[in-house]
Amino acid sequence: METPVFEELDPASDCDCPGCVHRRRVLPFSPSFGPSGRTDRPAARAHVLGFARAGRAPIALALAATAGGALAAAPAVAAAHAPARPGAAPAADEPETPQGHKEPLHGPRGKPALPAEPGTVKAPTTTRAKIIDRARAWIDARVPYSMSEYWQDGYRQDCSGFVSMAWNLPGNEWTGSLDSFGVRITRDQLQPGDMLLFHNPDNPEKGSHVVIFGGWTDYTHTYYVAYEQTPPRARKQSTPYAYATNSDRYVPYRYKGVAAGAGGSLPSTTTGFPGAAYFGPGADNAYVTQLGRLLVDRGGGRFYTVGPGPRWSAADRRATQAFQRAQGWTGADADGLPGPTTWSYLVGNKGKGIPGTTGASGAPAPSVPGTSPTVPGYPGRAVFRPGVSSASVTQLGRRLVEKGFGAYYTTGPGPRWGEADRRGVEAFQRSQGWRGGAADGYPGPETWRRLFS
Repeated sequence: METPVFEELDPASDCDCPGCVHRRRVLPFSPSFGPSGRTDRPAARAHVLGFARAGRAPIALALAATAGGALAAAPAVAAAHAPARPGAAPAADEPETPQGHKEPLHGPRGKPALPAEPGTVKAPTTTRAKIIDRARAWIDARVPYSMSEYWQDGYRQDCSGFVSMAWNLPGNEWTGSLDSFGVRITRDQLQPGDMLLFHNPDNPEKGSHVVIFGGWTDYTHTYYVAYEQTPPRARKQSTPYAYATNSDRYVPYRYKGVAAGAGGSLPSTTTGFPGAAYFGPGADNAYVTQLGRLLVDRGGGRFYTVGPGPRWSAADRRATQAFQRAQGWTGADADGLPGPTTWSYLVGNKGKGIPGTTGASGAPAPSVPGTSPTVPGYPGRAVFRPGVSSASVTQLGRRLVEKGFGAYYTTGPGPRWGEADRRGVEAFQRSQGWRGGAADGYPGPETWRRLFS
């Protein structure tokens, strides 16, 4: 397919596209023309008639001519005005999110409000696990984005309707009202089920957005799992804190109705499974401590050099996986994250103990394949950035070569992070079926684990 030609046109002075708005702001401080004599302002170059929304192909551009002759056509790429985000999803993955306003619940396609199910009431209290479960339900259903359509549960299919649904609010709120249902917290206090809110009072439909915080992706607390409703559909994605755009304007809030004890202090023993949201990267609560102690009692002490403690770590995952495999479970049933069955086995002292050491129910035995610490510890995202030199970069590069993803190296691999490393990691990530921000070429904990396991 022949590459479409983008013609650079100096737009009308009253154009309100993002590029022209930016041009009018910086015009008094920017040169108008470059050495070529053509308009070289970034904003003017971005003004093309075929802006491509996320997931759509570029649209053919119209040609224009001036009184003195036709402007020279030149290839160009329409780029959104967004700061460079190393390691984040491309700008095309961060579409605009216009939203509706505060209104009651509706039936699908704007029908009257849904009647409450018999015996059910929108409760003012909920748990973190239920918030995450509701958010996942929309993601699993691939609910399409819309500011005028309503899903079968009565909530509007935009970003604020998504959070209203996850928090189980009695109606559809918007970014200008959601804060009244929450308590402002600090970044360090964020836990799964909280929200990150940006409301733009000057123009609520430009920039305003809100997401559900799903937990930190690693110990550096620079990336987190965001559950959000954004074009074209609901998604779960690793996102730079606080967001890829307008990051400094997002404010963390905790829902006022989160049940006491959800993520805080707990009884010394809890038999009921608290929910998947309490475990995994970024989790920091007493349930993680309880899990670790139960695993130690079942023979998992060798995985811990310190603790167990409330912050989720690789030791918790490896010990959990070792216990799951000791029961003969494989695949997703032995992913290192506790589910209801794993939890019931631990608290009920059922099943087999972890082999390889002696615990309350374990006996000496050879190590379970894949559970010994053969995967080197993840060094953190800061190591894999342009200009950084580290032995971990060399280790990563050599592993990429071993796995068949070393085609981009002309020399090395070496300790200094470079484009060959990034392209090799991206190729590996795409081989896992990942796309967008999940295949950005910068290794996170899961990329590291899969690469070395």
